[in-house]
Amino acid sequence: MMTNEEVYSMATEKLLNIDVPLRAKYIRVLFAEITRVLNHCMAIGTHVMDVGGLTPFLYLFEERERLMEFYERVCGARMHSAYVRPGGVAQDIPRGLLQDIYDWATQFPDRLDEVEEMVTSNRIWLARTVDVGSITSQEALDWGITGPMLRSTGIRYDIRKSAPYEVYDRLEFDIPIGTKGDVFDRYLIRMEEMRQSVRIIKQCLDQIPEGPHKVDDWKVAPPPRDAMKQNMEALIHHFKLFSEGYNVPPGETYTAIEAPKGEMGIFMVADGSTRPYKCHIRAPGYYHLGAINAFMKNALLADVVAVIGTMDLVFGEVDR
Repeated sequence: MMTNEEVYSMATEKLLNIDVPLRAKYIRVLFAEITRVLNHCMAIGTHVMDVGGLTPFLYLFEERERLMEFYERVCGARMHSAYVRPGGVAQDIPRGLLQDIYDWATQFPDRLDEVEEMVTSNRIWLARTVDVGSITSQEALDWGITGPMLRSTGIRYDIRKSAPYEVYDRLEFDIPIGTKGDVFDRYLIRMEEMRQSVRIIKQCLDQIPEGPHKVDDWKVAPPPRDAMKQNMEALIHHFKLFSEGYNVPPGETYTAIEAPKGEMGIFMVADGSTRPYKCHIRAPGYYHLGAINAFMKNALLADVVAVIGTMDLVFGEVDR
């Protein structure tokens, strides 16, 4: 989704030494946090449903549908958006969308309150999550666990704060942490992260400046359609960009972002051609599932469902 595109684009921008316009950075952060809410709605809704509760799933998927509409309005796609590109974003925000996002962000915390009323103090949920799937902070570090899974052990590590990218250093938000490192802590952290995402979204809406949404370099960002109809140079740049790709100078980079599931990183090596010499993707789910034995110590077989659910896995990440 949007965060995967962001880390790919940031890695390419580092190798190309591109300065992304400020408006594009705000748009990226805005949709990165929308993506975080999308992810956590899915993670919590399906997790609760796996344990036996259906209503929160329906509530959260109704909100998720509204966020999918924001995706669709900005780029025409609901899931695989291809919106974040090296040098900025594919197109500017359409008229009226920022106001609609603000209206959604104003009412969404009330829906979170409704979900918490049903789930957080529910005795069945507590029985299935408290002191289940616990790990220590040292175990989490040893296994390479990141994101809400790591923060549930009490380690306040979030790349948006530890190594700020885009415009996160201009925004105010808190990093929720747990104390026990169990399934219940990870549920509470994701609920609070959605509230913090709403806080970031509102700041982006207030601070987003006027200006270009991508770099004015036709070797990196495709020229406007109007220019291609009138300018032969623009047409040539468009053809070469989409037929050959980027001509990246030799170098290497490891670029990481705080994706909703954890640290999403790319190690990329360029040899001067239009194709990477090497590209390794660090997906958080691969490390989380690898630590399943550590999570399941002293647990029951029935707890596997709750523990797998709290990992928020995408099996495309772990199918290596």
